[in-house]
Amino acid sequence: AMEEVCAKFVSQKISKTRWRPLPAAALRAPDVFATGSWDNEDNRISIWSVGDLGHVGLGGEYQGEPQLLCDIRHNGDVMDMQFLDQERIVVASSTGTVTVFRHHQNNHTLSANHRWEKAHSHLDQDSSCGGAACTGVICNKPEIVTVGEDGRINLFRADQKDAVRTIDNADSSTLHAVTFLRTTEILTVNSIGQLKIWDFRQQKNEPAQIFSLTGGRVPLHCVDRHPNQQYIVATGGQDGMLSIWDIRQGTVPVSLLNAHEAEMWEVHFHPSNPDHLFTCSEDGSLWHWDTSTDLSEKPSFLHQGARSTTYVPHNTINQSVVSAWLSNDPTKDRMEITNLIPNQTLSVNSLDVLGPCLVYGTDAEAIYVNRQLFA
Repeated sequence: AMEEVCAKFVSQKISKTRWRPLPAAALRAPDVFATGSWDNEDNRISIWSVGDLGHVGLGGEYQGEPQLLCDIRHNGDVMDMQFLDQERIVVASSTGTVTVFRHHQNNHTLSANHRWEKAHSHLDQDSSCGGAACTGVICNKPEIVTVGEDGRINLFRADQKDAVRTIDNADSSTLHAVTFLRTTEILTVNSIGQLKIWDFRQQKNEPAQIFSLTGGRVPLHCVDRHPNQQYIVATGGQDGMLSIWDIRQGTVPVSLLNAHEAEMWEVHFHPSNPDHLFTCSEDGSLWHWDTSTDLSEKPSFLHQGARSTTYVPHNTINQSVVSAWLSNDPTKDRMEITNLIPNQTLSVNSLDVLGPCLVYGTDAEAIYVNRQLFA
């Protein structure tokens, strides 16, 4: 049902979309998201409100569109972007700089709160020849980890001027993305198909473990960790394949699933309902993967009331649902895959899911919001 999706044309290519996190006890649907742009003369970080989108017209169609609350110029392409908390957003730039922007909610303005210039850079023998793109950022407040084209890993703290830890030649190839496994461990993916675990408790600048795709050296572009089962990890790369890994065993993926026809740019487990996973691609598609074991007996994670949405706490999600990701071929065990945008032609660069809501951004200079993912 396409009418649940509302589009906003923004006259800039959107590289990243992120929901603002909800306060821990909040039971409402998310209502504010941020976007970052790329490949424009003048790139911007923008904050949008979808507060009024809930009104349904007489024909059942959604009314209104996202409203721009505020925006600010950003130097370079926005390569990645994560909320540190409800007010601060950490942005990775193609110039190598990492900036923390603050959203002042009282008067709806954005300001640069802190900046790590050239957190990533290509070093010459004799001179610094300029920035290297910062390709990925992940936050676990107050910690911020960044990775880049220069193969460097930085660990920052939101309130500190200098890096807490830098691993300079962590990788000889480009690091494309990073995620936290637990508070002291991160996982990176690189341009030669490797996944590496780094333990910040260890002084040595070597990965604790290395995993790699079998066969080719297919660049990996994105990674996400299962929210409840830290050892289950999903990655996507240049060939559009979805790989599921169990980092407790072996050094190769548990399953490789044929997915998109071009690069997969992002992969996200649903944070509170992780038997659902979402991927988006250069080929213009956005897929919803559903491994609920028996779709007829699907637990109602989201009670679609008039305006209220209830979330089931993590521990009620049963093990059998989770293990569907670890079977040799999850598709045989009952998996529904839906392309949420059947006839899009330009790249879908980014997506984010929270509660019943999906936001995604495209090279067609548009952002899209779906507020009824599980309707």
